[in-house]
Amino acid sequence: MSSTTDASPNPAGAATGRPRGGAPAGAEGGAGGDRTGGRNGAARGKPGGRDLLAALPWIAPALLLIIGVVLFPAGVMFYNSTRKISLSGLDQGSVGFDNYVEVFNFPYFWPIFFRTIVWVVVVVGLTVLISLGLAQILNKAFPGRRIVRLAVIIPWAASVVMTTMVVYYGLEPYFGIINKFLVDIGLIDTPEGYGWTRNPETAFAWAIVVAVFVSLPFTTYTILAGLATIPGDTLEAARMDGAGPFRTYFTVVLPQLRGALSVAVLINIINVFNSLPILRVMTGSIPGYDADTIMTMIFKYIQNQHKVDVASALSVVAFLIVIVIVAVYVKVVKPTREI
Repeated sequence: MSSTTDASPNPAGAATGRPRGGAPAGAEGGAGGDRTGGRNGAARGKPGGRDLLAALPWIAPALLLIIGVVLFPAGVMFYNSTRKISLSGLDQGSVGFDNYVEVFNFPYFWPIFFRTIVWVVVVVGLTVLISLGLAQILNKAFPGRRIVRLAVIIPWAASVVMTTMVVYYGLEPYFGIINKFLVDIGLIDTPEGYGWTRNPETAFAWAIVVAVFVSLPFTTYTILAGLATIPGDTLEAARMDGAGPFRTYFTVVLPQLRGALSVAVLINIINVFNSLPILRVMTGSIPGYDADTIMTMIFKYIQNQHKVDVASALSVVAFLIVIVIVAVYVKVVKPTREI
């Protein structure tokens, strides 16, 4: 009786599909089962050619846009930088890297390069600092907050050239309203005012002021969006733990603005580095190269000297500088890293 009861046509565990004796799953399949599972895992982990073909209709427009707007112009620019192009625009053959030699042998290249770095660092730094304060104010509830938020967008909505022209003519020695105001409050002694846009240092400084002014809206709203994502419970917990406003801001709020600040700083670096209209309007009437950046130097090569080949070489250098700055920034800041 007992022997009949113990005997079973199925092995132990067969009814439930579980392995006997605590054997690991897939052991009964042997090596073949392991290979099959590995192949399936690999197929799930890495997309194959069929998956890429299926995704191609969706990514093709973006790829075409990148090729047409970024890669193709960059290729043409590099090609032109290795050619000798006449003043009339005729291609007279290859010159190798002679145009790059001319760029680096230009006596004012390194002062212009360091002035460009100062331009980017000062404008981006001031923009971020002021935007942090503006965003913190606009994040509070007060009467007329919606109107103030809309007013902040005005410099962004207006033309950069128009804004710069308003400031430029406002600084004119005799009839400029900004210059007249500075005379009235006693900052300038002479009644006719001061030639702000006639001197390289002051014109460059006012260009920085305009660049910060037109960069504030985007940066402020980016930080404001980051502030909106901070949970109120986190701030409440910090207050309950006895943290004051400053400690709460620097230990709780600011770390959670990492993503918003990273995006704002990165885009501002690229935009400010490539900025031409502000400097062109504010410093374009000053002779020489004492107020130039790399972008204005490229413009002078094309507009004044008609050296398209040398301008292309300097454009390639500028493109590489931006790539290096962005790569170093992403490597150091790690904007995608979690807090």
